[in-house]
Amino acid sequence: MLKHTRLTWTKLRRRRLFWTILLVAILGGYWLLPIRGQIVVMTDPERGEPGVWPQVWIEPPATRPGDDVTLYVRDATPWAHVKLLIDGVERPRDENYPSGDGPWTWRWQFSASERPDAVAAFYHDCHTGCIKRAEVTFGGPNSVAMPSPAPLPTKLGLVFADFSRDWHGRAAWTMELTYAERQTDEVDFSIDGLARRVQQATKQGLRVLVRVAFDRQQALPPADDEVALGRFLDYCARLARDDRLQDVYGYIIGSGFNRQGENQLAPGRPTTPEWYARIFNGYQQSVARRDNIVQVMRSVRPQVRILVGPVTPWNQDQSGSLRDPFDQPWLNYFNTLVAHLDTAAQTKARAGYPLGAPDGFAFQAPGRPDSPHLGVEPAQEPATDLYHPEWGDAQAGFRVYRDWLAIVNRYPSTRGLPAYISSTNTFTPDTGVPPAQNYPLGWLTTALDAVNSEPQLQALTWFVDMPLGGMWNEFSMSRPLGRMHNAVSEFDLLLQQ
Repeated sequence: MLKHTRLTWTKLRRRRLFWTILLVAILGGYWLLPIRGQIVVMTDPERGEPGVWPQVWIEPPATRPGDDVTLYVRDATPWAHVKLLIDGVERPRDENYPSGDGPWTWRWQFSASERPDAVAAFYHDCHTGCIKRAEVTFGGPNSVAMPSPAPLPTKLGLVFADFSRDWHGRAAWTMELTYAERQTDEVDFSIDGLARRVQQATKQGLRVLVRVAFDRQQALPPADDEVALGRFLDYCARLARDDRLQDVYGYIIGSGFNRQGENQLAPGRPTTPEWYARIFNGYQQSVARRDNIVQVMRSVRPQVRILVGPVTPWNQDQSGSLRDPFDQPWLNYFNTLVAHLDTAAQTKARAGYPLGAPDGFAFQAPGRPDSPHLGVEPAQEPATDLYHPEWGDAQAGFRVYRDWLAIVNRYPSTRGLPAYISSTNTFTPDTGVPPAQNYPLGWLTTALDAVNSEPQLQALTWFVDMPLGGMWNEFSMSRPLGRMHNAVSEFDLLLQQ
């Protein structure tokens, strides 16, 4: 009996020791978790004694749509560069309201939303990328927000999508644009303008691709300009850091940079394949250096998707030192570029720096339905191998995406990566005929069938939806002219399939 009692107490002590060690391990692991922010307990916030930060309240607490309300945010930290967004729309802060000297309070005054589930989000440090500090939902006392069904994905998309469009419950794509060097004089393409569009797109259930450009007519910093590159990297880090942009699906770095038209700030220093790869993932730089897009953006937000920007097909402004089998300037350029990205990624990996490769590629794939060499119905052009007498076996129409994919799949670190047709329509520079004059009914249907049959392709994005003025009005889906009426009807039907 005594022996049995001793054994029982021994087991109990061991169990207690086990649970004590486990509790210590759990608590120790908790404090090692990467939790951002702080919690301070206050018992009487009005007297400055401990409470929970931040505190957000509205006066009057119960409102009807259209009523004037005042929203307060109080926090234990004197945040700088604060913003408040109501359902994604920034509200001007009451600059005359004294914030105090601890705790600090900020005030906004506006009309109550018509929505019963309006969301207010408070951000700080927006000069380097807005960090979300608090988010609250408010509305009428009896309001109930009904969840919307998740939209179904589609590969269809539009550049500069019109958010008032009926998307028929589909998670389509939109491609947006921001300029690193145009934060004050190009408000629509600043980070704040981009954040507004991203929030609007997200409400519509759209997936957002963002093209990041250095400046107008200058896709990327001029070659060998390390100072300009530093500014560009700072802006890319700001994009990755900004919580308002956390729903961005992926960032496309530059576009059409093999063209002279996208190298206008320094025509004598165009973006070569070597310079692009240096910018993107540190090609030809010391492996210890991290001043490249991939490492800068991922150091801020590890889950960010970074895509290689599209090379313009059939353009002969630049070529590349590593020839593609078809030996055409645009393909040589892209082949050299991808080879350099692969070299840099593998060099980084061997040195112990993982995740140095891109997350995917963006392609330009215009159609050529009015080509004299087509030989079939114009609407079947996307399903047809189309060649040009001077370009050998290189694709001369929509199927140029096959040439791009062949190069991507040629190298170990890029093989099989997803690709996104970020720009397509039926315009080619050598003919100069806009879609409003040459779009054949059925062309989009054939193009979508081709893209749906290629698992590596994730998006088919028409350029453009919202009218941009000038010649681009003849490309617009939202304000159609001429034959674009056929394209609009077809696009709408395809969304419903």
